[in-house]
Amino acid sequence: MRAAANIFRRFVKSTRGVAAIEFAAILPVLAVIFLGSLDGGRAITIYMKARSATFALASIANQYTTIQASDMTGITGATSKIMAPYSSAPAVITISQIAIDNKGNATIVWSYSQGGTARTQFSTITIPSTLAVKNSYLIFAEVSYAFTPMFGFFGSAITFSDNLYVTPRSSSCVVYVPQQTATACT
Repeated sequence: MRAAANIFRRFVKSTRGVAAIEFAAILPVLAVIFLGSLDGGRAITIYMKARSATFALASIANQYTTIQASDMTGITGATSKIMAPYSSAPAVITISQIAIDNKGNATIVWSYSQGGTARTQFSTITIPSTLAVKNSYLIFAEVSYAFTPMFGFFGSAITFSDNLYVTPRSSSCVVYVPQQTATACT
């Protein structure tokens, strides 16, 4: 009995292994924080790349006076390259031209989308009132990206999206040949 009491007292007074026990208790919390920060960092990077892709899409498209189908493939392909090294498969890239009539009403003249659905030609669209300059045209670039976390700490997929309105640079409008005649801006 006395031997058992001595063992018990030595066990209570012993401090060997305390650090290992504390580390084992805190390790899961540290692992969750570490993996969450990896997912958070990836999310921020992809969001910034989607914003950069939107800017590139708008600034490349607004330099044309006439866009052929092969040009459009190259324009949207360039924006897909910006997403590297991340997959461009979850990206939806849409470029449209908006005509604003003499009453300030905005309609889609043409639209092209990679990975999604293009806007309906001749449909109306709401634009910010500060951009509604009568008898003008705007290029409307949109990029969205469905981000799926690696470790699932943020839940399911998060969709990042950005859009940008720009005016055509080289002419009053940009003609997209597959959807309108090559000589007219409607």
